[in-house]
Amino acid sequence: MTDKDGRIILKFKMNEALTKWKFMLLGHTKDLAVGQSTKEVVTQKDLMVQPNAPRFFRQSDTIEFTAKISNLTDKAQKGKVTLQLFDASTMKAVDVSFANAKNVQDFSVEGNRSVGVSWKIIVPNDWTSAITFRAIAKAGNFSDGEESSLPVVSNRMLVVETMPLPIRAGQTKTFNFGRMAEASKSTTLKHHQYTLEFTQNPAWYAVQALPYLMEYPYECTEQIFSRFYANSLSSSIANAHPRVKQVFDTWKNTEPDALKSNLHKNQELKTALLEETPWVLAAESEAQQKRNIGLLFDLNRMADELGRARDKMLDRQLGNGGFAWFPGDRDNWYVTQYIVEGMGHLKEMRVEAVTKDAKIANMVAKAVKYTDVQIERYYKDLMKYIKREKLNPDDDHLGQIAIHYLYARSFYLDIKVTDKGTQEAIDYFEGQAKKYWLNKSMYLQGMIALATHRKGAKDLPKAITKSLKENSLNNEEMGMYWKYPSGYSWYELPIETHALMIEVFEEVAEDSIAVDDLKTYLLKAKQTTHWKTTKATAAACYALLRRGANWLGENKTVAITIGDKALDMSKIKQEAGTGYFKIKYEAAEIKPEMAKVTVTNPNKVVAWGAVYWQYFEQMDKITSFKETPLKINKQLFKEVKTDVGPKLV
Repeated sequence: MTDKDGRIILKFKMNEALTKWKFMLLGHTKDLAVGQSTKEVVTQKDLMVQPNAPRFFRQSDTIEFTAKISNLTDKAQKGKVTLQLFDASTMKAVDVSFANAKNVQDFSVEGNRSVGVSWKIIVPNDWTSAITFRAIAKAGNFSDGEESSLPVVSNRMLVVETMPLPIRAGQTKTFNFGRMAEASKSTTLKHHQYTLEFTQNPAWYAVQALPYLMEYPYECTEQIFSRFYANSLSSSIANAHPRVKQVFDTWKNTEPDALKSNLHKNQELKTALLEETPWVLAAESEAQQKRNIGLLFDLNRMADELGRARDKMLDRQLGNGGFAWFPGDRDNWYVTQYIVEGMGHLKEMRVEAVTKDAKIANMVAKAVKYTDVQIERYYKDLMKYIKREKLNPDDDHLGQIAIHYLYARSFYLDIKVTDKGTQEAIDYFEGQAKKYWLNKSMYLQGMIALATHRKGAKDLPKAITKSLKENSLNNEEMGMYWKYPSGYSWYELPIETHALMIEVFEEVAEDSIAVDDLKTYLLKAKQTTHWKTTKATAAACYALLRRGANWLGENKTVAITIGDKALDMSKIKQEAGTGYFKIKYEAAEIKPEMAKVTVTNPNKVVAWGAVYWQYFEQMDKITSFKETPLKINKQLFKEVKTDVGPKLV
């Protein structure tokens, strides 16, 4: 609206910005006479105070709280500036509590200049609520103020310290939580929780992996065989060990927590919820696998699944005895040999689905004959190549597939070789193995040792096992293992290689101590993840359930003493099978002597557990914990401009 003189008054609230604005005005009358004007408006105050507040306060901090006073007039200004602090929830003044008693200061600033002021404040050690600050500057007729709120964050952090409790079969061991004994001397430390978690028989985790073998939806021959393998092995376990079926029924009906993923357990020990982490899908997958155990060990369903897998296997076999990767493909030597090897494992474990099924026996016999034909053809093609290229046949021409044949064929020495050409090929490659076994990978060396041992050789298998043992690493917690370059080829896979080593040391070396050490490492590989593929899982299950002592039958209760107090295990609920349990102590129950834990393991199987100690401590008193193999370092980088462009320092 205009006044009687045609002047216009615009009243509005500007953005909080010290700047110059350009206004373009346009007006017109009813008969479209047009007028326009451009004006500039500067938003500023002649005297301004601008606090430089931090993003937050932290308990126990000593802070220089600064502000800038700007004088936009031409004349010098003198006045007073005040910093007031309030409890944001009640708006009561808290200047005294923050050592801000002298909160009023004098200032003097020249015309068109600015000046800085500061207050030293100390945040109380136990302050928790947010703080509202108010900065006010006054000089003559001018004044300005700004108010805002800041959170006060704790100077204490929740720290989780851990001590693993690995213990071997038949061992008594005392663990000393050195950090707990040392840190408990702090006057500012506050205990939060002390948790003991223990698994008395981890061998059951191998059985928990069996459903993974039958879950894969793909219809390739290897996966169908894996389903046959899982169901026939599970059926055999359920019949040979009635306690297994009983344990699974307990898990399914009365202990559903046993079927939770290990990642789902101990949520209170995590700083981020599982649902907010990238591992949630892995946890869901593992939990589903464990729930499927109940389905796997449903005897009626097991028989049905086994029958279907068996029929598919029989249907997949081609007329020449071989198997293809997928229906419609041509026969594949390796896939056929892998099935022959797997059936050999089931035969070794006396699984009735293999030993008492005439159709399966006939299928295997045809597959074995197929591999005989393939090794003879491979040998003849090799000899032609050697002749054409003028090579020496006594040099190393031992291929991986030939070694795999010798190993797979060694399960079926009762099926005689009738063709002279096949026997000639076998003799040649056995001679090559005797000469060049040292040039091969560990997996292939193990196959050579087993194949020649089963045919009565003594010196070569003995030399191979001696070499393998000399190159092994031994660790009380991890057991016996090797460090070697692994790859993606079937003869370079780490879990399959380790499973075969168990077979070698049990059958060839007859070294029960080494077998238990090797099984320990294989279980440790399962402790925090799953065995990566159906093939690896099948190999690991065979090694753990067939080789060495029967660990599944071990169910004696461990004895644990914390400090000077022995746990009454009869009052602690333990999970069926694994013997897993967890107990917690709240802050008031935690004593410094609990840093000492003694465990006695009466079973013939490795056991493991851990102690988790949680406490609150001031940040400046938290030291890095360097006693575990895992260390995390964080580095901060600053971008610095240089002659050759920005550089991270």
